[in-house]
Amino acid sequence: MISNKKTFILSLLLICFSFLNGFSQSKERKQLEQRRLALREEIKEINSLLIDNKKKKQSVLVQVEDLDKRINATQNLIKVTNQEANLLTREINENLNKITKLRKDLEALKEDYAKMIRKSYKSKSNQSRIMFLFSSENFLQAYKRLQYMKQYANYRKQQGDEIKAQTKLLQQLNKDLIEQRKAKETLLAENRVTQKKLQEDKKQQQILIASIQEKQGTFENQLKERQKEVSRIDDQIEKLIREAIAAENKKKGSTSSKTFALTPEAKALAADFTSNKGKLPWPVKSGVISMRFGVHPHKTVPSVKVKSSGVRIETNASEPIKAIFKGEVMKIQAIKGANKAVMVRHGNYISVYNNLESVQVQTGDPITTGQILGLVGNATSTGRPTLNLSLFKDTTSLDPALWIYKM
Repeated sequence: MISNKKTFILSLLLICFSFLNGFSQSKERKQLEQRRLALREEIKEINSLLIDNKKKKQSVLVQVEDLDKRINATQNLIKVTNQEANLLTREINENLNKITKLRKDLEALKEDYAKMIRKSYKSKSNQSRIMFLFSSENFLQAYKRLQYMKQYANYRKQQGDEIKAQTKLLQQLNKDLIEQRKAKETLLAENRVTQKKLQEDKKQQQILIASIQEKQGTFENQLKERQKEVSRIDDQIEKLIREAIAAENKKKGSTSSKTFALTPEAKALAADFTSNKGKLPWPVKSGVISMRFGVHPHKTVPSVKVKSSGVRIETNASEPIKAIFKGEVMKIQAIKGANKAVMVRHGNYISVYNNLESVQVQTGDPITTGQILGLVGNATSTGRPTLNLSLFKDTTSLDPALWIYKM
């Protein structure tokens, strides 16, 4: 009896440990599920943009870039879905082990309980219990025997409760197992469909790439011209920032055009901005990154280096552009080939929202996080609604993706 009780306690501890592990896995699965849903939403947005762009005549190069966005998102989706399915497989196997262990322990408990019932039945009569008490040699022994009888009755009740609890736990594990298997089958079915779409996109992309390779020189020149235009706009924005810093510092008696002379209030705002790194909101409600920060070879024509001092976000027509953080409008400037740019100062940080077709703020306006600055315009190179977002600390360009949440 004691041995079975020890076995039960040990099993219970092992089950508790496995449940803690299961909780950790459930948390991981929830994170994977959220990531999978986010990727599905991203693909949905890409598809929406592609449908809209089909109405316009786009160059082969742009079509390849479009497909590349969807292929990358689809590959990530397949990867995350596989991770989620693998995690479910581990959970299923662990639950099977738990069920096997619980069944074994439950059988031992039932056997132990049956022995107690039989023993209790043999000494069931009140007379035998009374005789057991009265046959005591002294009062202390009688008291101990009475306590033993109470403990025995309590233990029997406890065993019955343990059997009920084990049975309930076993039923729940079986239910979880069925749900996990269904979830896994759903994920695998989704992945098969996604894999098929991925192969179709890759096939289409290869056809387009083949046509590009036939006219490699022409497309190289197109990309180089596009990069020249991007560099020209970036240089103009950086010049405007230096001029704005110099003008602001002149008011405070400083001649520097590289770093802001900060007031205590500006320092506090900059510190607040810094503390929100990685948590800043997106400047658009929905959009797809079409170019990231830094220098990297073009995916289709690797001989051409692509440089960007910010990120490009393709979004919906006339999409409201929102401030990523509170601050003050430092400057509004028309940029040749990129509509208008709004520069918002956050201490010694500056966020630049370029390619706005219309602006809804004025220079000197205080800005709150999420406030609409204007509406996005179409990029001259693609004809698509595109926001060029840049971020600076004084005159040093920063990668917005490191500052904006899940960019």
